[in-house]
Amino acid sequence: MDSNEARQYLAEVPGWTLTHDDTRIARRFKTQDFASALAFTQTIGALAEEEDHHPQITLGWGFVEVELYTHKIGGLHQNDFILAAKINQAWNAAGG
Repeated sequence: MDSNEARQYLAEVPGWTLTHDDTRIARRFKTQDFASALAFTQTIGALAEEEDHHPQITLGWGFVEVELYTHKIGGLHQNDFILAAKINQAWNAAGG
């Protein structure tokens, strides 16, 4: 996926940004504490297993950072944006 196509898909997933020369997307979610960050990480993990598409997740007190790209192609694929949209839906459902 080239940068122009990635930017078009990015418009569909609010809060996400392009990183690594437009070959990855990332988002930082702010939470109330460590327990809520962990719970949201577990939600992301369940979504990732359902989609068979596994993000890089960084967890800490009050935040979860998620990075998506497709390892096999070393860049972005439509599936990355689909999972980002599902993560956004889960965040919104959790009151984020």
